[in-house]
Amino acid sequence: MASTTAELRGRTPHKNKSRNPSQLGSLEQAGLFLKNFLRHPLMLGSAIPSSRYLISRVLDQVEWPQVRTAVEYGPGVGTFTRPILSRLSRNANLLAIELNTDFADLLRSDTADPRLKVAHGSCADVVHWMREHQLGQAEFILSGIPYTVLDPGVRQKILTATRNALCDEGVFVVYQYTRAVLPDLQQVFSRVEDDFEPLNILPARLFFCRK
Repeated sequence: MASTTAELRGRTPHKNKSRNPSQLGSLEQAGLFLKNFLRHPLMLGSAIPSSRYLISRVLDQVEWPQVRTAVEYGPGVGTFTRPILSRLSRNANLLAIELNTDFADLLRSDTADPRLKVAHGSCADVVHWMREHQLGQAEFILSGIPYTVLDPGVRQKILTATRNALCDEGVFVVYQYTRAVLPDLQQVFSRVEDDFEPLNILPARLFFCRK
């Protein structure tokens, strides 16, 4: 699962000056993900990135031709980021908001796509980051941060900011390992549908939230 907006920050990774900032191999990405999980387990929620089954379950339900602005909370090593970019139209943009320094640096150096905008900070400030990158309201926002470990006030701030960041027909998709966040989602969004993906470690609960 991706990193959370809890007030924790990773350390800046060691730079290998002999290496070009090209794509990291999957094993290196997994190693970086595991390193950060061991350092801040509550930030990630899982030591293993999301499965391709979970990725398809989430992204195949989005009407991508209608998406001009997409936002991802806590993209981590880009497990969802790259599939989202592969589905986005050429004139659309993806804003990835990442609190962990290692992951934010990785996304900037490893993904050479001008449609990707990386913000290093809290997703509670999503509206600020969208304005900074001159993006309109989002048709799609994705989040895998483990909401149950957040302070209730922070959780409420994130969900309220997310609602404000969505366009009227937009959808906020949340994937979690429990259903504990459902009451919070129902307080903020008028319509919440849930789904389940068993082919993931751990099996994931999905919530599709609309204004």
